[in-house]
Amino acid sequence: MTASPLIPVPIPDRVAALIGSCMPVHVLQAEIEADGAAREVNRFRGPLCPEDRADREHALSVLARANKVLAAYNPRLVILPNRAY
Repeated sequence: MTASPLIPVPIPDRVAALIGSCMPVHVLQAEIEADGAAREVNRFRGPLCPEDRADREHALSVLARANKVLAAYNPRLVILPNRAY
């Protein structure tokens, strides 16, 4: 987790925990799911076999569900599938 998308400055764990304690649990869970799904989507590159295509589509659906919860809480929390790590 970083403080700014423009300048990647790490946030100490205690500060991240303090921020997380101010958010509802379902939003925190959605953020974790969206981050994992975005990483899973980015894992698939090039021509995909049918099984990989199905796995990618599943990850995209998990990302969409999580983003729906995040956007309802704060639209700036939405995680895009092509996010660089």
